[in-house]
Amino acid sequence: MTGTTRIPAAEISGFKGSLIKRFARRTLGQVPSSIGVYWHHPKVLMDMGSLGGKVQKWDRCDEQLKSYAHLAVASQVGCTWCLDYNYFQAHNRDLDLTKARDIPRWRESDLFSPLEREVLAYAEAMTETQPSVTDEMVASLRGRLGDAALVELTAVIAFANFTTRPNVALGIESDGFAAACGLAPLAPRSP
Repeated sequence: MTGTTRIPAAEISGFKGSLIKRFARRTLGQVPSSIGVYWHHPKVLMDMGSLGGKVQKWDRCDEQLKSYAHLAVASQVGCTWCLDYNYFQAHNRDLDLTKARDIPRWRESDLFSPLEREVLAYAEAMTETQPSVTDEMVASLRGRLGDAALVELTAVIAFANFTTRPNVALGIESDGFAAACGLAPLAPRSP
């Protein structure tokens, strides 16, 4: 982690805490600093984790598109923890890391297909403080993805906003997951 959280991490204790730490070490190689911050209110931590687990089981929209959308939200909001973790997850899921790495500068990059660009623009439009999604965006994506996949993509982007914004507000920053597995650093966000 590069900074200090705004709420110091609590000691992760008790039986449930032991299970969480064991699971985190097994799946991530370490206990993320965010868990200690959220441990001040274990029910919030568990409910957010439970919802995240359910989101990962949705299967009507392409995994790459959902991953790119989540990274676009994290980049726009400035959540370094989410950028790091989702880049790490893209690696673990064998997604296209060259594209994932370029998400922060997707508008200038020539790596993305027209559909991927539409998804990234949609993710950013949903993330604006005053959402700027247009009828044309929805109609185009609906035609290209279908109703079920568009509903899922929209919910994934909403979930990304649900997870990135509290991390930024609480000062939770990158834990270095991507660097630990030797991934090239993410491209810097374009102004």
